[in-house]
Amino acid sequence: MEVAPKQRRSSLSQINVTPFVDVMLVLLIIFMVTAPMMEKGVDVNLPEVSQAPNLDAAQESLIVSIDSRGRIAVGKERVADTDKLVAVLQQIMQQQSGKQVYLEADKVVTYERVVRVLAAIRRAGVTRLGMVALEPQR
Repeated sequence: MEVAPKQRRSSLSQINVTPFVDVMLVLLIIFMVTAPMMEKGVDVNLPEVSQAPNLDAAQESLIVSIDSRGRIAVGKERVADTDKLVAVLQQIMQQQSGKQVYLEADKVVTYERVVRVLAAIRRAGVTRLGMVALEPQR
């Protein structure tokens, strides 16, 4: 009696990607919701003055900040010194001519530092410059 050779059955094992896709979509939604909250600008303790300019216009424009340590930032990006600030602003102004620039300086920054940054902004060719301040708390 002859024994028939066993037929080999190969099992096809495939990874079910549906749960993986579900988890990835949930993570994507979580990151999309939390990403705007993680964006943090430069911490600047603005001085308070009566009849301060409107901050809504400053939100749509380019903001140059000087924090309490005297570090300069354009938007959220730090700039090494005033020479770099001039180069960065010139490049931005070439791309978006007519854009207004606002300067916000921490109230503990020395007057000398603010004036040097103002001079650098003027050297960059900015003609529309505003200063940001807060209304006094009542």
